[in-house]
Amino acid sequence: MEAYQRPEMEGEEEDCLTPKSREFRIPAVQPCPPPPKKKREQHVAGGKKRDPPKNGYFHHPDIDALFRLKPQRGGAYA
Repeated sequence: MEAYQRPEMEGEEEDCLTPKSREFRIPAVQPCPPPPKKKREQHVAGGKKRDPPKNGYFHHPDIDALFRLKPQRGGAYA
């Protein structure tokens, strides 16, 4: 079985050469772009920090009782 040769190349032997023109060269290393800027923290109230309420925050008496409870020993979370 013969190897296929293109008709125009029959009888000619050409060496394989590495392309050396500018279009085939590896491009020069480009500097990396700067890192992205950090986004500014946006507050929920339209970008402004809210002042505390004039009459104070609502304080329910049962909340203090909730935090005074002592955890039981030997319970499910022990």
